[in-house]
Amino acid sequence: MGMNIFHQLLCRSSAWEKTSATRIVPWALRDLDLGDNALEVGPGYGANIATLRERVPVLSGLEIDPALAARLRKRRSGQVRVIDGDGTAMPLPDKEFSSVVCFTMLHHVPSPAQQDDLFAEAFRVLRPDGVFAGSDGLDSLGFRLIHLGDTCVPVPPATLTARLTRIGFTDIEIDTAPTMFRFRARRP
Repeated sequence: MGMNIFHQLLCRSSAWEKTSATRIVPWALRDLDLGDNALEVGPGYGANIATLRERVPVLSGLEIDPALAARLRKRRSGQVRVIDGDGTAMPLPDKEFSSVVCFTMLHHVPSPAQQDDLFAEAFRVLRPDGVFAGSDGLDSLGFRLIHLGDTCVPVPPATLTARLTRIGFTDIEIDTAPTMFRFRARRP
């Protein structure tokens, strides 16, 4: 799940953190209650941590890249519990979280089958009535150019309802904007 150098610089920039905090996360989570214990899958450089902490008292982040996990522990200690691990095989107990969220990272999961594994793991670690929500970029030439040399497997929003339904999610909503889509679903 690598990122090219341009992408790394963008994702750790203050401009990206501001965009994520003021546009992406608020739109993705509008009118959504995350409950008391949220998990962010793929927090990366931590752009969403401060914004998420305003919405939830307890926040954990599951990060696959050990260097990014260590960086998060150092820079965000006290704000987030950082767990080293892969979203497709979460080293977490069943039904621990009131919500699972992920933002602009699903396209870094290397295959649709592994994306489905991540969705199934999100379902597993959610409590009943827990919410799975987030956003990702829409496939476009510009999106592909930013990701040259990266793992880039865009999620077609039109397929997401069926994929999440197969896993067991209900109350699925998918909305698209010019460059991204948001999703939310519930574990019954």
